[in-house]
Amino acid sequence: MLVSRNWLQKFFDVELPSAEALAEALTFHAFEIDGIEKKGNDNVLDVKVTPNRGHDCLSHRGIAKELSAILKIPLTHDPLDGVPTLAPVTNAVSVKLEEEVLSPRYIASYIKGVKVGSSPEWLKVSLETLGQRSVNNIVDATNYIMLDTGQPLHAFDAGELAQKDGKYLILVRKAKPNETITTLDDKTYMLNDSILVIADDNKNEAIGIAGVKGGKPAGITEATADIVIESANFNGVSVRKTASALKLRTDASSRFEQGLSPELAGYGMRSVVDLILKIAGGELVGFVDVYPAAKKEGRVSVSIEKINTLLGSALTGADVADVFVRLGFEYKEEGGMFEVLVPFERLDITIPEDLVEEVGRIVGYDKIAAVPLSPLSSSPAVNSTYCGSEKVREELLAKGYSEVYTSVFADQGERAVLNKVDSVRPFLRASLTEGLTEALKKNIPNKDLLGLTEIKLFEIGTVWSGGKEVVMIGTVSEKEKASEKELEAKEADHYETLPLSTTTQYQPFSKYPYIVRDIAIWVPNGIEHIEVLKIITKEAGELLMRSQLFDQFEKAGRTSYAFRLVFQSFERTLTETEVGVIMEKIYASLKEKGFEIR
Repeated sequence: MLVSRNWLQKFFDVELPSAEALAEALTFHAFEIDGIEKKGNDNVLDVKVTPNRGHDCLSHRGIAKELSAILKIPLTHDPLDGVPTLAPVTNAVSVKLEEEVLSPRYIASYIKGVKVGSSPEWLKVSLETLGQRSVNNIVDATNYIMLDTGQPLHAFDAGELAQKDGKYLILVRKAKPNETITTLDDKTYMLNDSILVIADDNKNEAIGIAGVKGGKPAGITEATADIVIESANFNGVSVRKTASALKLRTDASSRFEQGLSPELAGYGMRSVVDLILKIAGGELVGFVDVYPAAKKEGRVSVSIEKINTLLGSALTGADVADVFVRLGFEYKEEGGMFEVLVPFERLDITIPEDLVEEVGRIVGYDKIAAVPLSPLSSSPAVNSTYCGSEKVREELLAKGYSEVYTSVFADQGERAVLNKVDSVRPFLRASLTEGLTEALKKNIPNKDLLGLTEIKLFEIGTVWSGGKEVVMIGTVSEKEKASEKELEAKEADHYETLPLSTTTQYQPFSKYPYIVRDIAIWVPNGIEHIEVLKIITKEAGELLMRSQLFDQFEKAGRTSYAFRLVFQSFERTLTETEVGVIMEKIYASLKEKGFEIR
């Protein structure tokens, strides 16, 4: 999430530290920072909010709350403080929820006489700094409050909604089979009965995809005078499935997918109404709040003993109390047991261990002394299949085989894949041989590049055959057909009996083709091939990918060395002319040494 330092500052009376200091604080106590970008007189932090905190920290207020706790700076302007006033109540708008599980709360407000136009400069700058396009003052207000509090909002043009007996009827229902909707970006989507929509019940027409995007029929335009604002809560799983099915992900859906507290809808509504009245004028007619099952207060208890046991710390009751105060948690403490009233927005705190995590990260894990693990009472068991695989792997590598991993999907097999990757290979493989044979064909042309005289491959992998899942060993080479046998599991006496990898560095292959040149040289006896190779390597330069001595013999006081040279670039396809120039340089340098090119 992109977070503006200037925006964060509005939550505090005390001057915040630099963007770099804020990034460091968040990194060590909450979230990683992907980068900081200077935007005018502002700094924008790219914060990687973890999935377990998406419900409260995909907002500037959420990040500000974290910084308040981490840096011990009072959050003096909190939009989620107190209880939002949703008054007066209006009968001009009626809301009905057909799917209360998928839409636990829906608040609508009705404002008449707004003046749609450009947003004030501060609002435009706030949005554009974060890469948001300014549309008009009404739409910008809903986007601003979403980025501020985390609550998605939407405004409908009341003039495009139908009235019956002087009343607008909003219905939250599942879409009808093959129902269509054209969204604000002029794209039309075919819906199904698993998708939740917002409908104008008087017209029996969908005007929005719940939690994802609004429909064009009731979109805000410069001609809009009266508006109905939506601040609702939608089931995260339902929204995620809808966004996935329609391939339509939005800022709103990304927040609902994380799960939001229904309580947040009230704060978002009050904030957006106040902002719209300020920048677009109009008269607030009133609110309607449909909240069938209000969220109950959450309470979680944890003892100081449990906190210190899990963290390996020696914190006092005062230390723990300080953390809870900084986090804004109301609590009661008695006999070393803390009972915490969980803030409504903190959906991630449900068990004692969650409170332990809060204490640990706010105190700082760097403040907790490292303690070595206690010694094991016995040697750990080694999985017999793993042990058997390692033994076979060691033997085959010693024989010159290279290990490959081929696809577990196949054209034919006993088990069809329900959620297949593609339509080409819809089965789980029943054998390793097909994949190994294909891998052999692909690798033979790369023999010179790999520095091998023969391609020999093996694979240890799972197949599904005979109604069961089996681990097999398969081999193939240029001189043998692909074959396989079942892996024999072996018990290990100890971790030390297993081979350790000696690999120190892996290098990528170039995607461009290589060119091979062979060169043979007569040199006086006594000159080692490595001396000749140094000359070749120096003249060949960085395009020489591999060099190998493949022939050597002596005759009449001289020694013949034959080298295979492989040229390749990571940036382009080499030409024969280009390599020819390099070879001429090599020839010239070798002749200067008195060597004869064969």
